Amino acid sequence: SHSVTAEIIVPEPDEILASKLDLEKEKGLVNGTIVAQGTNFGGWALYVKDGKLKYTYNFLGLDIYYVEAPDELPTGLVQVQMEFKYDGGGLGKGGTASLYVEGKKVAEVRVEHTHSMIFSADTTLDVGQKGGPPICEDFNLYSKNAFNGKINWVLIKIGEDSHDHFIDEEEKVRIAMSIQ
Repeated sequence: SHSVTAEIIVPEPDEILASKLDLEKEKGLVNGTIVAQGTNFGGWALYVKDGKLKYTYNFLGLDIYYVEAPDELPTGLVQVQMEFKYDGGGLGKGGTASLYVEGKKVAEVRVEHTHSMIFSADTTLDVGQKGGPPICEDFNLYSKNAFNGKINWVLIKIGEDSHDHFIDEEEKVRIAMSIQ
């Protein structure tokens, strides 16, 4: 089990410009990678597509699971999270991926299989863009899928969580003080 939480700033529609490699996108929609790990043969990503929060899990390029928030993200400072609750019982089992916006659960998907060890030996964890082979069809191989808002921070927690799906101000200060 793990969770990925990020604090992002979603700009006003008139502040968003399409990149040269993404001209087919409508001006005014936030898009891009928040955090991603892996490639077309396995990985995961938390990202925004056409203004909506999305998560994908790619199992060896064989099965690709998606979950998408039903509504566009609000503008301004927004906290988003993906929580993966592992079934347990050994390696490679499934689980449930849930999306949260401002601490409220907005969507979930069942992931039937997970990688038992690693995603790839030749890729890294990327924040703010995803270079290299795309994890899923939502990613453009040539544009690096840069986030066109702002990412203040990303926090990844491994293991069982407390089911507290919103990081309050006191917890932010505790985290900040622990890394000084």
